[in-house]
Amino acid sequence: MAERDKRLKEELAQAGISEDSSQAALDIDAVLQVWRRKVFKRELGHRALAELGLPVDLPQLDVLMAVRAPENEFRDEETGETMVSTVAQRLNIDPSRASRMTSDLIARGLLRRAVSQADARRTVLELTDRGERVVEAVRTYKFLTMGSYLQGWTAEEIRTFLPLLERFSAWSETAAHPSEEVADEIAKLRESIADLGMPDRDETAG
Repeated sequence: MAERDKRLKEELAQAGISEDSSQAALDIDAVLQVWRRKVFKRELGHRALAELGLPVDLPQLDVLMAVRAPENEFRDEETGETMVSTVAQRLNIDPSRASRMTSDLIARGLLRRAVSQADARRTVLELTDRGERVVEAVRTYKFLTMGSYLQGWTAEEIRTFLPLLERFSAWSETAAHPSEEVADEIAKLRESIADLGMPDRDETAG
């Protein structure tokens, strides 16, 4: 075991975290870091667009997906109609950028503006037939690839994996509500690096 990991485990133990849990966290984090780098580069998305020969880039595809809004992808409470503000919210981008991107996709015939069925004063976005075909082609490519990979898994493995993945996906939310022991250790950690003299983020941004 690396000396730094030994020291780290000792600090975690001070917060009441067992050695088994500490080692599991280290092992999972190592896997997630590799996965994060792959996801950040969006290897599958780039490969899908290249192999399918689609004339859009990934940010544009994201907008089309946000308008299409597969139920298992965007868990919001929208009524089914999508506006520019909805796209911005779903993709967590600036509304002005969402407006520029949707206008470009409209000009390219992949999106269209329509009148809301709920409020005639409101303009909504819809996929054109071309846009729908782009989205469905990419989603089919993704699930062909993923489904083929999962063919090698047993039904029991999948039944075990899915609820555990769902449960694990919420781990970062615990940071907002740490246990008393963890909160105490975080306070000590903050004090231990208080003398580093790091500039405020506002200063570095300026």
